[in-house]
Amino acid sequence: QVQLVESGGGLVQAGGSLRLSCVASGRRFNIQRMAWYRQAPGKQRELVAGVSSGGCTDYGDSVKGRFTISRDNAKITVDLQMNDLKPEDTAVYYCNVENLEGGCLRGYWGQGTQVTVSS
Repeated sequence: QVQLVESGGGLVQAGGSLRLSCVASGRRFNIQRMAWYRQAPGKQRELVAGVSSGGCTDYGDSVKGRFTISRDNAKITVDLQMNDLKPEDTAVYYCNVENLEGGCLRGYWGQGTQVTVSS
């Protein structure tokens, strides 16, 4: 079982920056991919950014060049640095990890943290 706790959300003006953090706790970690997703009201949850256990990253098209994902395997954390924020970035942001358990990948989600960007 893996528990995830996010922090760092809040209200920011357009053009500003925020940094989200997610820390994992529990037992028997064999975490593979770590990622951030977001869900705006009335929209489907979408990938923001992901990072593999080897450090390979991928980003949603709308955030490329503005957001940076990073992970610390020793501390079992994943951060999302968000720069040049836009009102359309307003959403609840969720941390997601995939843990290898008994040969199977199992996904875990955090509770979400609200990011609101005012124009």
